[in-house]
Amino acid sequence: MVGLAAKRKAAQHLEQTFAVSERRACQVISLSRASKRRCPGADKEAQLVKHIWELSQKYPRFGYRKIHWRLKAAGEKVGRERVRLIRRREGLKVVRKQRRRRALGASTGVVTKAEYPNHVWCYDFVSDQSTDGKTLKFLTVTDEFTRRSLRICCGRSITSGDVIRILDELFALYGAPDYIRSDNGPEFIAKALQKWLGERKTGTIYIDPGCPWQNPYNESFNGVFRDGCLNRWLFTSVREAQELTDAWLYEYNHERPHGSLGGLTPSEFEQQHWQSSRSVIEKKCPV
Repeated sequence: MVGLAAKRKAAQHLEQTFAVSERRACQVISLSRASKRRCPGADKEAQLVKHIWELSQKYPRFGYRKIHWRLKAAGEKVGRERVRLIRRREGLKVVRKQRRRRALGASTGVVTKAEYPNHVWCYDFVSDQSTDGKTLKFLTVTDEFTRRSLRICCGRSITSGDVIRILDELFALYGAPDYIRSDNGPEFIAKALQKWLGERKTGTIYIDPGCPWQNPYNESFNGVFRDGCLNRWLFTSVREAQELTDAWLYEYNHERPHGSLGGLTPSEFEQQHWQSSRSVIEKKCPV
């Protein structure tokens, strides 16, 4: 026996086979008890790795700093950087929680531009607050062809059920549009709303996430609405906000000239469109 490892094994063999004490076994083979008890580097490393594995499995959300603190509390003499390197080598990385992918609505049509009234509607939310600091939420619905705002509804909160109720009232007044455009807000992609629109043969057009320019008419209207109404008035209640909004909506549809409509108001443009359409029909089919 020339190596220290061989002497350790021999001492262990004597203890187990002849049932002698550690002191007597070490005397026989001339081995210091301290040398016998001292773990070699590989064995000590293996024990440390095993301990780190056990702590990492017990505390899966602990990083190397917390694991190092637990090792120190257990009496292990090891540096924090060494713990980090061992965990990295062993693949014991804390898995970051992945963000849940946001649900997207299923578009049933692709229309870039409305070609006639009631062809494409668009709707969106605008947020504000009353004088007491509470939230005010406005649902704006616009006809893309005539630029006419069909309704602005105000509330503290507006759910998908409220959206269905508001659309039901508008469909009864103006008829169901061919398509309706919106972003992927939870109120607009709700299954109940998509089913309700499908039953009324109204297609859905959902813009891509983070691309508000794909809903340009509604974004433009919301900017005018905020500048001409929300930034102009202070609202003390939902009722007052709804009344002032209704008054501004009449002004927008019947008094405010629209640049893209050749200086006409949305109501004048819609009336002119129907008159032109009627004239064309009469020329094609004279009585």
